Amino acid sequence: MIKQIQVNGAELSVMDVGTGPVLLLVHGFPLDHTMWQSQIEFFQGTIRVLAPDLRGFGKSTGTGAIHHMHEFADDLSALLTALNISGPVTLCGLSMGGYIAFEFALRHSKKLNGLILCDTKATVDSDPVKQNRRDTAARVLSEGPDFLAEAMPEKLFSPYSFSNNPDLIRQTQTVIRNTQSTSIAAASLGMAERSDMTLQIQNIPVKTLVIVGEDDVITTIADMKFIAESLPNGSLSIIPQAGHMSPLENPGAVNPIIQDFLKHI
Repeated sequence: MIKQIQVNGAELSVMDVGTGPVLLLVHGFPLDHTMWQSQIEFFQGTIRVLAPDLRGFGKSTGTGAIHHMHEFADDLSALLTALNISGPVTLCGLSMGGYIAFEFALRHSKKLNGLILCDTKATVDSDPVKQNRRDTAARVLSEGPDFLAEAMPEKLFSPYSFSNNPDLIRQTQTVIRNTQSTSIAAASLGMAERSDMTLQIQNIPVKTLVIVGEDDVITTIADMKFIAESLPNGSLSIIPQAGHMSPLENPGAVNPIIQDFLKHI
């Protein structure tokens, strides 16, 4: 069921299905909640699944000039309050959703009882990568998102997905093309300015599952191993036949791992 919820001057569109303990799914850049469809279908029969479109993405409103990761995290906290969810939740974020998850864990720790980090980084961007994000923001505002839809899949998906699931790549390209240019630019600028979490993650005590696709070239196995080893209570799972979009590419492997994690929180 899709709900429209007012938070912090934005209207968030959120998929809200199932009952029980809450799993909050936070999508990556520049996508929307539909990247979690396999997880929504798998878990909705046993728990409550929330899959929002972040502000400016999907069907959500509230685009600004720049969207900082901590602002997205505050939106999620306000969303839980608006939905009268008083108990702590498990938050699962991919890529940019992982950056947001870090901020949520540090800013809203009382609302969190478990964390799942998929294909993300704790480090800040290098200066060239920061500049590339700023250049991307400028270009998307002048040209639209088509160039991203063409360029991003090569880095997002594993060779296996290209060979065996081309429809998945095309569906993702469609989502990117349908995303507002202003929202892409605002999030790209926000990612360039995100905080370094390499030391702060030592202060995240909740049990944390770290997931990475074996073919991820954006956030590598080494990146994710560093996160898992830095967390007080982290564990690492490597997903075969998957790249940066591991929950989307190989849900048959990811979903049982998440299911087992949720059982032991």
